[in-house]
Amino acid sequence: MTDSLQTLPLIKKGGFVQFLSSSAGRATIAFVLVILLGLIFNADGAFFKLGMHRDALRQASVFGILAVGMTVVIITGGIDLSVGSILAVSAVLFSILTIHLDWPSWISILACIVVGAGLGAISGALIAVAKLQPFIATLAMMTFGRGVAKYITGGQKISTYLTNSDGEVVIKKLPGIFKVIDSRIMGGNLAVVSIIFLFCLLVTWLLLARHKWGRELFSIGGNEEAARLSGVPVKWTKFLAYTVSGIMCAIAGIAQAAQETQGDPEAGGGYELTAIAMVVIGGTSLAGGRGGMGLTLLGVLTIGYLEKILSINAVPESGRLLITGVIIVLAVLTQRKNRN
Repeated sequence: MTDSLQTLPLIKKGGFVQFLSSSAGRATIAFVLVILLGLIFNADGAFFKLGMHRDALRQASVFGILAVGMTVVIITGGIDLSVGSILAVSAVLFSILTIHLDWPSWISILACIVVGAGLGAISGALIAVAKLQPFIATLAMMTFGRGVAKYITGGQKISTYLTNSDGEVVIKKLPGIFKVIDSRIMGGNLAVVSIIFLFCLLVTWLLLARHKWGRELFSIGGNEEAARLSGVPVKWTKFLAYTVSGIMCAIAGIAQAAQETQGDPEAGGGYELTAIAMVVIGGTSLAGGRGGMGLTLLGVLTIGYLEKILSINAVPESGRLLITGVIIVLAVLTQRKNRN
């Protein structure tokens, strides 16, 4: 059942306490607590500046795109550990095609999406057809994808600096598509990459809430055998779930390359942890069958603001990783308590 279907009846009944005990309620509480944390530890007023909030959303957007695909997979009861590696493949491929080979932007974007979908589809086939555990299949894809990214780049970053066969270094012009994706609109207050994230979220929400495929995803996550006996095409539905996740990785990789103005084969390392944290803190159940894009949006905002608040207070990366790990554990424990 989607988050919207879970939440609206509770609010209509005035059951505020019931709302707080729901997935949406717990996700809202977590978000409010993070905002209160920012109000208290505001880094000499930095938290109250509009630019901080704009940058928080912008920095969370690439992770948010990954979290959108991860939500689809987790609703089926699966997991996708390969999102960071597929992001890296897409980032370097996009940079090679546009910077080094001068391909048109739209063809390069389409090629990256096809490759991302293909890698996701391989994971889906290993899980749905070969019956591998999602953890094992996507762990293998995580390693394979990272290897592909390093193989096609020789382990080097793909930038505007290109070395010819005679050893001469040529500086190429950065394609306009990089500037477009990394630009801001509305007076510089909204990043284009944030719009891309919100568009991905909206389209996927419509698929989950309004399309038959969305209902099939929830039924598989709730009880796969019952779904199969009810006529749900389990293999095809799970295959498509991982394919969608691969497409989101490709889009995130293109956005990552545009933001960094280069393709880095090491990009996306550890991103799967943040994407999972965003989905889980939002309230989507790791056991499958429950969740939705509205909850993931809350999770993205919660983790995004938390990371930004830690950043403006000069908390080192090691501390941020520790806190993210603790948050995942607490969120899973809360879900288990709720099921009991």
